Amino acid sequence: MSRRSTLRAFAATAAALLFAVLPGLGPAAAAVPAPPPLPFVSQLDLFCQATDPYTPPPTSVSVKHLNPVLEKLGGDTFRLGTRDQLCVPVAKNGKIPPKGIVEFVQWVDLSCYRVQGRTVEFPLRLSHLNPVVRELGARDTEGVLGTPEQLCVPVAKNGKIPPPDVLRFVQHIDLACYSLKPQDALGIPLTLSHLNPLLAGLPKFDVRVTEARSLCVPVFKSGDEIPGDVLNTVRWVDLEKFDVVGGPNPGPAVLTLKLTHLNPVLAKLPVETAKVAGRGQLALPVAKNGVVPPEK
Repeated sequence: MSRRSTLRAFAATAAALLFAVLPGLGPAAAAVPAPPPLPFVSQLDLFCQATDPYTPPPTSVSVKHLNPVLEKLGGDTFRLGTRDQLCVPVAKNGKIPPKGIVEFVQWVDLSCYRVQGRTVEFPLRLSHLNPVVRELGARDTEGVLGTPEQLCVPVAKNGKIPPPDVLRFVQHIDLACYSLKPQDALGIPLTLSHLNPLLAGLPKFDVRVTEARSLCVPVFKSGDEIPGDVLNTVRWVDLEKFDVVGGPNPGPAVLTLKLTHLNPVLAKLPVETAKVAGRGQLALPVAKNGVVPPEK
């Protein structure tokens, strides 16, 4: 055997041994499937806090609705305006999402930009999905979906990119937030705690959930390529956004973060600096018109 052949044989044997010890490194390692719709969506609660204003480079995105209830509304084209909110995952009253779900929920960070678009005037009946909120007596409400106000897109904070199998999922969560009328008050107290690893050390804080302001619904951005199992879940992410009284206290008066876009369509946008402070809102998962996300 030649010296070159001997070296090739040695390299192949070494690689085989490495993949045997660390199978996740193997070329045929399968992706971890996306979490199922209802178990994931019902545990997704986001605390949305005001940021300092930032306007990205001129960027237009064409979107279409993903949720079956709204698919017939078609699409729209949004020009990204000023960023005014950052939404991060939280737990309510100490109820942490179960294993297999929390690993995904804790990485859902959304940066929200002002947009303008056509008014839809679509009637809705909204039902809360989160068990904690339902146990506190949250009732179904009726309202009308109005005008798009924000596009919320996935980001990473301070360069902390989600693990690959989680990134494959969360990078496709894009929500268009529409005005909602009437603005019913939920009127329940909650204790919130951060789930994202970067913020998990911050103190818990108490809020009282008041009026509903908007409904954030899943959309597809033209140019994106969503794997089938991911689409099966993200199309059910509907979050009703409420004003709250109270907020992070004690804690830093201003939290400064670096935001990196995760969705491939916006990946070329520059890293942003966001100063997070001021008023907050709480986004809670809901079902529309009695169409509940499937269990799997």
